[in-house]
Amino acid sequence: MNARTATHDAAHDAAHHAARTATQDATNDAAQTATNAPCCGESSTAQSPLPPEPRLNLPAPQVGDAVAAAALLADRTRASIVRMLADGPLCVCEMAAALGERQNNVSNHLARLREAGLVRAVRHSGDARWMFYERDQERCAAAAAALTELLR
Repeated sequence: MNARTATHDAAHDAAHHAARTATQDATNDAAQTATNAPCCGESSTAQSPLPPEPRLNLPAPQVGDAVAAAALLADRTRASIVRMLADGPLCVCEMAAALGERQNNVSNHLARLREAGLVRAVRHSGDARWMFYERDQERCAAAAAALTELLR
């Protein structure tokens, strides 16, 4: 073995040892952090006083309305329709063009929104062939309140 190879091997061994030591230190730090980590839902930065023991008789929250609204609006097309109708009544062809969707697809989404009561259909007063859709502001406000209550 020549001097150049020996120097290269020594440098390689020193670098490998330093990397292994750093990895072991990081592993030990992670293990120490895990040992000190809170468990059972405890928070290390409690914002409110913790109860002395678990409360196993808590009532289940009423979230049915919020879940129904969230499930209905989880679809991008339906959420877009509800948002578009905030600016006033629109017909299916207007919404389909704006959304880049087929009219029958928009109609199907409108049917779901109508079943939920968030949208209602209104015939055009001058030409009964045209059906326009508008938001039911009261029902939309109730859905928004249910979601707000859930997320407060």
